[in-house]
Amino acid sequence: MMLPITLTIAGAAALMNVWLGLRVSMLRRLHKVSIGDGGRSDVGTRMRAHANFTEYTPFFLILLALVELARGSESWLWGVGIAFILGRLLHPFGMDRPGASAMRIAGIVITWACLLGLAAYALSLPYLQRGKEAGPNFVSVDQARASALSPTNGLLRRS
Repeated sequence: MMLPITLTIAGAAALMNVWLGLRVSMLRRLHKVSIGDGGRSDVGTRMRAHANFTEYTPFFLILLALVELARGSESWLWGVGIAFILGRLLHPFGMDRPGASAMRIAGIVITWACLLGLAAYALSLPYLQRGKEAGPNFVSVDQARASALSPTNGLLRRS
C-alpha cells in the first residue's frame, strides 16, 4: 500500500535535513572547524538546529505513516504534514537570531502542536474505527471469529 502523504512529507523532510546539514558544513568551513563547534556559538547553534530537526522528525513521520495506514483523514494529514514542515523551516531561521526569536518560538510551537495532534489522532483512531470495517483487505476480530466458528467455512465440517 502506498502512503502518498507520508512519502511526500518524508521526501520534503529529507531535503530539509540535507539543507540543515549544509548550513552547518558551510559555517564550519568558513571558520575552519573540522569537528564539533570549535568553541563558536554560531556553529553550535546551527548544529543544535539540525539536531533538533533530527530529534522530532522521526516521531512525526512514524505517527504520520501509522495514521495514514489507519485511514486517517487525508485533508487533515496533508494539513498537519505541511504545517510540520513550515514549523521546522521557521525554527532554524529563528535559531540564527539572538535571544528568544518569534520564528524560533513559532517553529517549536507548531512542531509540538503537530506531534500532539497526531498522537491524539493515533490514540483515538482505534476507538473511532470500532464497529467499522478497517479496510478492504481486513476483517474485524468479530468477523474473523464468527467465520472461524461457522459450520459452513469448511474448517469445522465433518466428513
